[in-house]
Amino acid sequence: MTIKFNRRKFLGASAAAFATPYVLTSTNANAGFFNLGSKTERPSLPDNSNINIDQARMVFDLSVSSGDPTPSGVMLWTHINADHFDAYEPVIFQVSQDPACEFPLLEGSIEATNISASKDHTVKVDLDGQLSDNQTYYYRFIYKGISSRIGRCKTLPLENSYLKNLKLAILTCQDYTNGYYGALSYVAQDENIDFVVHLGDFIYETAGDPRFQSLPFADRTIILPSDGVVALGLNDYRHLYKTYRSDLNLQYAMEVHTWIITTDDHETANDCYWDYDRDTLGAPDHPFVTEEGNDATALRQLKLDSQRAWVEYTPTRVSINENADHPHDFTKIYRNFKFGDLFELFMLDSRTYRAPHPCGENDIFSRYLPLNCDNMTNESQTMLGDEQFNWLKQGMKESTAKWTVLGNQTFMGRMAASLLGQPLAYINVDAWDGYQYERDRLMEAVADANLDNLVVLTGDLHTYISSYVKYDYGHLTNLWWRNIAGVEFMTPSVSSANLFEMLSNQVERLGEKDELIQAVSENAIRVNNPHIKYFNSTQNGYSTIEFTRDHCEWKAYSVDKNINSETPTRTLVKTQRNRDGWAWLEDA
Repeated sequence: MTIKFNRRKFLGASAAAFATPYVLTSTNANAGFFNLGSKTERPSLPDNSNINIDQARMVFDLSVSSGDPTPSGVMLWTHINADHFDAYEPVIFQVSQDPACEFPLLEGSIEATNISASKDHTVKVDLDGQLSDNQTYYYRFIYKGISSRIGRCKTLPLENSYLKNLKLAILTCQDYTNGYYGALSYVAQDENIDFVVHLGDFIYETAGDPRFQSLPFADRTIILPSDGVVALGLNDYRHLYKTYRSDLNLQYAMEVHTWIITTDDHETANDCYWDYDRDTLGAPDHPFVTEEGNDATALRQLKLDSQRAWVEYTPTRVSINENADHPHDFTKIYRNFKFGDLFELFMLDSRTYRAPHPCGENDIFSRYLPLNCDNMTNESQTMLGDEQFNWLKQGMKESTAKWTVLGNQTFMGRMAASLLGQPLAYINVDAWDGYQYERDRLMEAVADANLDNLVVLTGDLHTYISSYVKYDYGHLTNLWWRNIAGVEFMTPSVSSANLFEMLSNQVERLGEKDELIQAVSENAIRVNNPHIKYFNSTQNGYSTIEFTRDHCEWKAYSVDKNINSETPTRTLVKTQRNRDGWAWLEDA
């Protein structure tokens, strides 16, 4: 094989922090170009017919995945089974345009010293600068003569290039212990999906918390290395990622689509935030926090450990500072993606920099349904932190895309029991309702940027919601267009306990279960919050959104998490937003 080594390409490939250094050993521009088709002729699925699947799963035990696309590359990811690791054996990767990877366009080599236990034998290859824009590619890894399964990835179109339409799958909250991943099988099989956006809770730090994990699935039990119920450090977090990524439906969805991923709270700890007074992680439900106080050093290290494991086990392009001993210096995961001239996606991080909850750190009547608390409008209640907020504000103002899209974790709109538009009690101040001062500032930034095309994609609450985003929620009507800032679509959880299940577990001991459940029923939510047009918190699944030049269409699918099958029952609700006006279409 002729080696065409290019120093510039090698440096570019190895410069991205935490990407695995590699040498590009072969480029073959004459390998043949395959007609990959148009939107009506979708690219083929990977062809694994010549792959020894048993050997592939033995060595590449968590299969392969791709993420964080650019117009000239993607991140490729795999993991070498520690039992089969050889300290002297390099890993080879190949990229092709044919589904069987028989005619590689690129081939690279990764030295064994770069596949060490220090990164838990994970491999992340940054191909930015190596590929062509708006193209589908196929890739595989080879180790000791054994091929991985073949993955499929896609690059972004050139910035500002004309794009007619594009479809995203939206995922969140995939508690492994609480159900099966049939929803991800549907995502894998949908050939019209261009990219997958995951809004957080890729893992849950708990392996049996009775507040939201009833553990009815014996075959999905997790025993942490620490033998605790909650992750206590890096080994626990790594074990969780390996367990979650062992699921074949998740593997399949990550093999055939390129993912864009951010975090929510459960990648670290439930309802976490940053305790600025103590300069450490705030984790109200973690065992490191006790009635006698908390260990600031241990909590800071817990955040660092969760960050490292997330970077290791996701195909994300984020820089890290290996020498940092503070989580805010270790890495920065908020970032943006431009899909031609059609839309720009800003993936937010609303956990690392957010302030404590405004009404205390207890469950009911503090973080949820707080009473006699008016601290939500305090100027210190930041959700994003100054640096991220200014980045988002500037990015929205400079964006020239037809649609501006926020990848957001917790519900941005108001959700309250109210009277004539005035809130009497907020349902959840772990969401943006607890950070109203910053929400108002964000809406000012939307107005300042002259956006008439804001779309907020949200997860976290394990609920289907379609809603208007308003400048002023005190105005009840949705007909006054000057008060409409955009729309918000909340995707349901893949498998995590829905809102009613969680609330039932938490309030049963209070003897007021019926009253509290009724407060968050669909009818009560929509009557008290007329900007919310659809609300369903009794089912699990996923959603898709397709952007066109004239409208975006959100489809939310319900998939039974209790069925261990590739294709459990699926139902649909659909909502549409037109650029030249607001139209809601709902199909039960």
